[in-house]
This record gives sequence, structure tokens and C-alpha cells, in this order.
Amino acid sequence: MTNGRMSKAPAPPPPAVDPARRSQRSRRKIFGTFPAYPYIFWMILFTIVPMILVIYFAVTAPGTNKVTFDNIVNVGQYMPIFVRSIWLGAVSTVVCLLVAYPFAFIMSRMRAGRQTLMLMLVMLPMWMNFLLRIYAWVTILEDHGVINQILTFLHLPALKLIDTQGAVALGMVYNYLPFMILPLYTVMTKIDDRLIEAAQDLGSGFFNTFARVVLPLSMPGITSGITMVFVPAVSTFVISQELGGGSTMLVGDLIDQQFLGTAYNPQMGSAISLVLMVLILISMAVMNQLDDEDMEGVLL
Repeated sequence: MTNGRMSKAPAPPPPAVDPARRSQRSRRKIFGTFPAYPYIFWMILFTIVPMILVIYFAVTAPGTNKVTFDNIVNVGQYMPIFVRSIWLGAVSTVVCLLVAYPFAFIMSRMRAGRQTLMLMLVMLPMWMNFLLRIYAWVTILEDHGVINQILTFLHLPALKLIDTQGAVALGMVYNYLPFMILPLYTVMTKIDDRLIEAAQDLGSGFFNTFARVVLPLSMPGITSGITMVFVPAVSTFVISQELGGGSTMLVGDLIDQQFLGTAYNPQMGSAISLVLMVLILISMAVMNQLDDEDMEGVLL
């Protein structure tokens, strides 16, 4: 007791750290991150280095190391092709969403055994080679293909189905539809049935329950599915080459021509790739702003 006050006890000294324990913690930190090293090496070798090369070729003049932005400026002459690619990518994405959304919701409400069966059916086409799937559609849509043979047998006029933008959009929808179904299904399985039942018990009809409960809770799956479909659809080139012929050139075809075609110009091809990369990053940033993974299956 000092001046009527209780004196405070001195703070105990910090516990001594065992050197062996400190060394063990250091080893845990090193070996705990060791499994990530192959991935980091992979990213550096196959993502960062190619990206640096693309940027380098995009801002240099052909045959010299002089820095110039003429290649990027000249990309403007290909804006109609960019617009066509974005338009067909957007159309195929919307069609995939309209087809996949009800299917994913119905599948998420099935019993576990049926869900497994439906997932297998969704993934079954993906087990086949990509080119074989495209060639199958060529056989179906060509001028003397399956559809026109059926129309001829029924004494109906044949249709021009191949080498059209509709055929390209159809090929995109067919090949990228699973990429829309899977994220939607994953999110919808987390929606509690009691929320839907509670909304129905409170007098909400089908459309009101869908708009106020199901749609907000499935929004993360919608944004993920749109990103997973739109990005490869915009940059595809095999589908447009086989189903669109020479009449429907997309950005992927243009890049392929610049690198592998007769007009070999890697600088221009890199500039087009860089502009496409920026557009894709912008679209992904917009989707990420709408996506909130912490809200999956949770209703405020």
C-alpha cells in the first residue's frame, strides 16, 4: 500500500522461446507452403512469361525493338470483328443461362442418386474430344446433313444451316452449356428448402418466391456461369472455323491468322490478343463486383 493505493505488481517477463520449438515452426512454415511451389512455377512459366511476351510484341515494331503503340492503334480496324465476337458470345451466354437455370434448379431438388445420374449426363459430352463434337454438328447441319435429309424426305425445302452465325452460336451453346449448369447447380444445392417453404406459407406465389428467394440466392452461380461461358465463347476459333466457315470470323480466328496464317505478323496478333485480354479482364471485374460467394445459400 503506497499513498493509500495498492501498488501494481510488476509485469511478468515474457516466456522464453525454446529454440527447438522456433526451429520447428520455421520448418512448418517452409514445408507448409511447399505444395504451392509447383503451382507458382507453373504460373510463372506458362502464364506470366507468355503474358510478358505478348505485351512485348504488342508494343514493338516488326523486325526491331523500337517501342511503338501503332500495333494497338491499328487494332481499331478490326472492331467489327470484336463486335461480332462479343455479340455472339453474349447471345450464346444468354441462351446457356436460359437453358441451364431451370435445369440446374430441378436437378438440385432431386434425390441424391438422381443428382449423381444427372451430373453424369451433363458431363458425358465433355468426355468426348472437342473436335469430334464439332464435327458431329457439321454432319448434322451441313447442306446434305441429317436435318436437310429429313426435310427432303418430308418433301420440305432444305435450309442453309451451316456457315452461319446461328450455327456458330449453336456450337457455343452446346459446348459451353455444362460450364453454366455446374456453378448454378453447386449454388442451388445450398439453398435451404425451408426458405422456399416459408415463402409459400406466407402467401408468396411461384413468381414472387422465385424473384424474392431463389434468384437472389442463386446470383453467385449466375455470375460465375456467365464468366465461365462468355470468356471462352468470345475467344473461340475452332467453332467459328468449322461451323461458320469463312463467313463468320471471330477474334480467335483473327489471332490465329496473324500467328499461323500466310500473313505472319506476331506483333499485330499480340496487339489483338492484348486488347482481347483487357476486354475479358473488364468483363470479369464487372462480374466479380456482382458476385459475393459469402452469400451463397444465405438470405438476408
